[in-house]
Amino acid sequence: MSSSETLTRHSVALYWDFENLHAGLCEEREPGAYARGDFRFKPQEPLIDVQAVVDFAATLGPIAIHRAYCNWQFFARYRDALLQNAVELIQLFPPGGAAKNGADIKLCLDAAEDIVRFDHIATVVIVGGDSDFMAVSQKIKAAGRTLIGVGTRAATNRHWAKSCHEFRYYETLVQEAVPAASAQGS
Repeated sequence: MSSSETLTRHSVALYWDFENLHAGLCEEREPGAYARGDFRFKPQEPLIDVQAVVDFAATLGPIAIHRAYCNWQFFARYRDALLQNAVELIQLFPPGGAAKNGADIKLCLDAAEDIVRFDHIATVVIVGGDSDFMAVSQKIKAAGRTLIGVGTRAATNRHWAKSCHEFRYYETLVQEAVPAASAQGS
C-alpha cells in the first residue's frame, strides 16, 4: 500500500455548526444577549478563530470534507478566514423567526450520508455544542469512525460531549494555537 493510499484511508470530515459556536462565544461575552436577539439578525463581528480549529483537525489526518452550516448573510466578516481554509459554506435561510435546528439537521444528514459514501473518512469532527448531534454520533460510531466534538465550555451539552470518542473545548484549542503561532514567529 502506497503512502497516498494510507493517507486517504485516514481522512477527516470537518463539519461546523458555525452559528452555534459563534453564539456560544457571544453568550460568554454578554450572557443572554444572543438568545434575546440583540446580535442575532445583524452583521456579526468575528469571534471564532477558524484557523485554530482547522489546525487541530489537520493533526488527525488530511481534511477531505470541510463544511460550515450557517445563515451566511450575517457572517460575511469571516470571509477571509473561511476562504483561506477552503471551507464549503452551506447556506441556510431560516424558515421562521425562531430559526431552530436547521443547521443541526442538515449537518447530521450530510455527515450520515458522507460516512456511508466515503470509506476513506476515518475521523469525523463536529464543531458545535448541541445535544441534537447525539443521534448522529451513534451512526458515526456504529460505522466504525472516530468522532471528535468541539464546542465552547459554557454552551456545550454534557451529554453530547460524552457521546463523542473525544471532546475538545474550543477555548483550549485556541490557547494551544497561540503558543504554537508565537513559536513560529520567533
